[in-house]
Amino acid sequence: MNFIATDLAGVYLIEPQVFADERGYFFESYQQQKFAQHGINATFVQDNESRSSYGVMRGLHAQTGAHAQAKLIRVLSGEILDIGVDVRLDSPTFGQHVATKLSSDNRRMLYLPRGFLHGFAVLSPEAVVSYKCDQFWHKDAELTIALTDPDLAITWPFDPQQAIISDKDHHGISLRAWLKAQHLSPRSRPDLIS
Repeated sequence: MNFIATDLAGVYLIEPQVFADERGYFFESYQQQKFAQHGINATFVQDNESRSSYGVMRGLHAQTGAHAQAKLIRVLSGEILDIGVDVRLDSPTFGQHVATKLSSDNRRMLYLPRGFLHGFAVLSPEAVVSYKCDQFWHKDAELTIALTDPDLAITWPFDPQQAIISDKDHHGISLRAWLKAQHLSPRSRPDLIS
């Protein structure tokens, strides 16, 4: 596996080594020792899968507090633009994001440590997305930030106003509003406190 560090600490783009022949292909999608060699020591306890059609956008979601989740995301079929937003209060990259295309063709995976929002937009006619989590989901710990939050400056592949979005995601709050409601203060973004 090739682990590619991103500009956000702890976030990796992972390219598996694929062995292909006339029968098809084989690759390791997860191998604990190889992940640990790159400082990823998550113990995954839950796998999730979603199927979505072109134009669907999901996110931006996170579990907060003691229920924060690390995630390992990959695409089983189709293609997505995958987004991870750093909301670790002590991070120098708070509010910054990583955006990468994940597909069944490139077989890349994105690892997001705890303290990241996650979302994606479907670029193919259909996409099946699978992701591992290192904590169980808790309804009371769920955070949904608006896909169009201007403080995040995410460039989506199509207009979110024209996308297919759930009611929950449509009513996501701004990062600024969440910080204010929780009386939180990110070390590196005092501009978001006002």
